[in-house]
Amino acid sequence: MTTFAETGTLRITPVAGHIGAEITEIDLRAELTDQQVTELTAALHEYKVLFFRGQHIGHAEHIAFSRRFGAVTPSHPYDDDAPTEFPEILAVDSRLYEKRFGVRKFSYTNHWHTDVSPLINPPAASLLRAEIAPARGGDTQWTNLAAAYQGLPDSLKSFLDGLRAEHRFGGRQPAWDADSDYAKKVAKAPLVTEHPVVRVHPVTGERVLFVNPGFTTRIAGLSPRQSDALLELLYAELSDPAYTVRFRWEKGSLAFWDNRATAHLAPSDLEHLDVTRVLYRTTLEGDIPVGVDGQHSRAISGERFAGVTG
Repeated sequence: MTTFAETGTLRITPVAGHIGAEITEIDLRAELTDQQVTELTAALHEYKVLFFRGQHIGHAEHIAFSRRFGAVTPSHPYDDDAPTEFPEILAVDSRLYEKRFGVRKFSYTNHWHTDVSPLINPPAASLLRAEIAPARGGDTQWTNLAAAYQGLPDSLKSFLDGLRAEHRFGGRQPAWDADSDYAKKVAKAPLVTEHPVVRVHPVTGERVLFVNPGFTTRIAGLSPRQSDALLELLYAELSDPAYTVRFRWEKGSLAFWDNRATAHLAPSDLEHLDVTRVLYRTTLEGDIPVGVDGQHSRAISGERFAGVTG
């Protein structure tokens, strides 16, 4: 189904069966109207990730667009490579990763993950735009964690609704070299939080499967063997292709996703190619997750990550 906005300047076209919509007939260089913000916000909550093409904007316009939807945080709790005049911008730059992590990489992690979930208040949303995209390869995938939860049998849902899981920056297998400066930075100020395995979305009320292989390390109250087995089952469910959408990047493309209801997967098909991939990301300040039982997440290490409205 194709949906047109009331203004006649916005077109929302769903992409995959459970997730994703392409937004056309909009120019992000111009200031959004309140009606457009309302329609895009509703589309984000319905489709979980929105895709824009042909948007040749700079850092300032990227930040201004982001601020129409919430408070924009600094680039990342551990980032010190942001452009000095734009501290809200995170560079996802293949040229920086080898210096940062000690190994050649094209993204922070090649595991499914929800951005910075070890924070007590993980980002509400992320906005990522492409500056340099390889001619082949480098696609990103997203999965709908609300749909993944709904696809589980009722007996398993009831069991998961009462569980908590530890999210630790670095996860079970850190993506960086143990001797790198990044490893030392994380060790000095670790981020660790115990979140509900199933969180309730603060806007839609949907129950969302809130674990991810990039950051979730264990389920509280279970033995290591039981925890690993259950997490592997849940990871297999959330990565089911039925719940996913795949996006091909081009210069000027932008993806805007609900970080409270999705996980995403960075590419792993570029390491053998002599290519450069550069994208820039902003994030919106999130709330503290709440479980089905009404209990909030509990910080073990690390503070709330706040943004500013501008």
